[in-house]
Amino acid sequence: MVEGRAAVRQLLSEYGRTHADEAGIRLRNTPAPLYQLLTLCVLFSVRIKAEIAVVAARELFAVGLRTPRAMAASSWQERVDALGRAHYRRYDESTATALGSGSEFVLDRYRGDLRRLREAADGDPVRVRELLQEVDRIGPVGADIFCREAQGIWPELLPSFDRRARHAAAALGLPTTAEGLARLVDTEDLPVLAAALVRYELHRAPSRAGAKRHV
Repeated sequence: MVEGRAAVRQLLSEYGRTHADEAGIRLRNTPAPLYQLLTLCVLFSVRIKAEIAVVAARELFAVGLRTPRAMAASSWQERVDALGRAHYRRYDESTATALGSGSEFVLDRYRGDLRRLREAADGDPVRVRELLQEVDRIGPVGADIFCREAQGIWPELLPSFDRRARHAAAALGLPTTAEGLARLVDTEDLPVLAAALVRYELHRAPSRAGAKRHV
């Protein structure tokens, strides 16, 4: 366990930053940052480099598309242009469509507030994932990313370590269960540990011509 904690300290010193933080999202249990996290998960939900998805999120937020109402009010071309400036290629048009329909869904179903999704799940993390996947373009991977990042503010999601994080943990000789990993850090550090494991996995992935480093 001591060796495990030392490995975790090294891991956090090198890779300890959540994707939400990198995208400029000050994650809190309020409507706007929760929607911004959802937007980031939509951008991650295709085979595209993680760093490009983060830049695309920053570009969307920079032009004011930080709430479902603002996203729904924007034009499809405005969204395409923002994604293009971030070099979010191949998927820019389909993602612009998904962002528009997803924002309208969040407005219609949850009145723009994903805390209502949480209430609808009634404390069941499996149900949270199911409801997230009703949003256009969010599949199992996108739902896992959302839960991985949001576990610090929605305690019912604790501990959330997806397949990629657990694979990285195995490579580092760390516990490979969510419960085992959770014993290595304080509760408030769980989202950072989960993100750090994924970043490590991306870093160690062999570089192949044309390969995509996506979360």
